[in-house]
Amino acid sequence: MPQNEHMELHKKRWGRRLDQATRDRKKAAREHKKLSKDAKTLRGLKAKIFHKTRAKEKAQLKKTIKEYEEKKAKAKPVEPDRKNAIPVFLEDRNVVDQGKILSNSIKQKRKDKAGKWAVPIPKVKPVSEEEAFRVMSSGNRRKNKWKRMLTKATFVPPTFTRKPPKYERFIRPMAMRFKKANVTHPELKTTFTLPIVGVKKNPSGRMLTNLGVMTKGTIIEVNVSELGLVTPGGKVVWAKYAQITNTPENDGCINAVLLV
Repeated sequence: MPQNEHMELHKKRWGRRLDQATRDRKKAAREHKKLSKDAKTLRGLKAKIFHKTRAKEKAQLKKTIKEYEEKKAKAKPVEPDRKNAIPVFLEDRNVVDQGKILSNSIKQKRKDKAGKWAVPIPKVKPVSEEEAFRVMSSGNRRKNKWKRMLTKATFVPPTFTRKPPKYERFIRPMAMRFKKANVTHPELKTTFTLPIVGVKKNPSGRMLTNLGVMTKGTIIEVNVSELGLVTPGGKVVWAKYAQITNTPENDGCINAVLLV
């Protein structure tokens, strides 16, 4: 094995941290602070190389923005109307402003996104970490406090391989694992018991989503092949999203509404 591939080999053997996506996102969000600090503190040849690289990046960014503006800008053709002539200072009001085009497109995207994720329960109280996790003591003297046990209902895929108990940080009890959900079809007014495929989004955060925690308001994916749903193209729908409407850890079951 080449000497520089030890990290790839470790990922292949042991996987990544469950909160790795959150850590990467936060690191990317802090990147501008590092660039700002380097721009202020670097001296000599390193500063020249740094500023040259930044200038190239900014030039490329400006070029991309300009191309996007030229592509999206649509000016209304101004036809000369001699009967209803307008003063010179009012002529530019008929031309569509580029800023208005961009703001309208952004608003439209937001509307489409909101319509796509129209759910039965739009607002849910987020679950705190103190409520979702219970601190577990480990070690010979029970002084280590880095292990956490989940107190909420969870979904574990059938291909999941558990780590050795000594190295397992997040413990998902077998009694709190669910494989099926009672899903109600809003149009048919009928409830079906369907197998769960995965957890799409937990409103309390990405970390709980990666752990497969299912709380009230969570979007889950269920297998609907038994219902015989078909797309307009004639293909069988295999899985669809549903939102959990109850509190699974209190009820002992998962009730959800299918997102049609």
